Amino acid sequence: MLILTARDVRQVLDGAEHQVVEAVSRAYRLHAAGRTAVPHSLFLRFPEEARNRIIALPAYLGNTGDPGEREPVAGIKWISSFPGNLASGLERASAAVVLNSMRTGHPEVLLEGSVISARRTAAGAALAAATLAPREPQTGVTLVGCGVINFEVLTFLRALLPDLAEVTLFDLDPARARAFAERCAARLPELKTEVAERIEDALAAHRLVSLATTASTPHLDPTPCRPGTLLLHLSLRDLTPETILSSVNIVDDDDHVCREATSLHLAEQQAGHRGFIAGSIGAVLTSGRRHRDPEALTVFSPFGLGVLDLAVADLVHHRAQEQGLGTRVPDFLAPGA
Repeated sequence: MLILTARDVRQVLDGAEHQVVEAVSRAYRLHAAGRTAVPHSLFLRFPEEARNRIIALPAYLGNTGDPGEREPVAGIKWISSFPGNLASGLERASAAVVLNSMRTGHPEVLLEGSVISARRTAAGAALAAATLAPREPQTGVTLVGCGVINFEVLTFLRALLPDLAEVTLFDLDPARARAFAERCAARLPELKTEVAERIEDALAAHRLVSLATTASTPHLDPTPCRPGTLLLHLSLRDLTPETILSSVNIVDDDDHVCREATSLHLAEQQAGHRGFIAGSIGAVLTSGRRHRDPEALTVFSPFGLGVLDLAVADLVHHRAQEQGLGTRVPDFLAPGA
């Protein structure tokens, strides 16, 4: 068993935004081609604390069989979300990823998963922003929710959108927004950063908006958004069913995203169908068709498929081996296993 810590994972992934995006894009395209297996995520919830949860995402990522392609990979991500951690100075999410041998089924690699999870989420968001791009350059972005995910989103957007020059921030906790702005100034000094006091002003600032909150029920009125805005709906529960039903909706997988009381699940229950979903990001990448309406609101709602975690974890595994990173535990498995 090879064990890769958060330090190992960061060492491999820092500065590798384009490689991560390519891995995520490949996983989306393989999923659209039916070359994946993605069972429904299993949500472990607790009667005493409804906001806390731990999610299991098993998956299999195949290939096209073309020469030189990566071997198929199978595994699972086990990720917890405990929002109360933030008040204690801890990260909301923690995770582990296990990769299994496709020859024996044995677990071969154990990776710290929260970094992988955050960066595959951000890579998918940036990929959607670049793929569903308007005709004019995208020069600004609004980030609603000033946590780990949106900082990663900003990092990946900077890699994929060369014209990005401005960022507007909003968080219900003004101190978090100010701290986020200070981090932006230190890490991305070329960006003009502004903290909005009202969410209405933040939504109106740019035609690209990333939502990464801990909301469990719809709360956001997108009326202030400009025509042609793309909402990266990463937290999945910010928008009302009425907003979803009146928007152009792109998803990662309609069967996965219409579950667990997401905004799209609520919209399906209200409408009685899924006809409001225009298509999947994998299909858009494969076909080249774009769904960015210059007048309508476009919403990208990714449930977060386990194959994306496998794609990035497999990238980390191979690059870590090349760099000699990680700790090997030769006697991890039972004798004779």
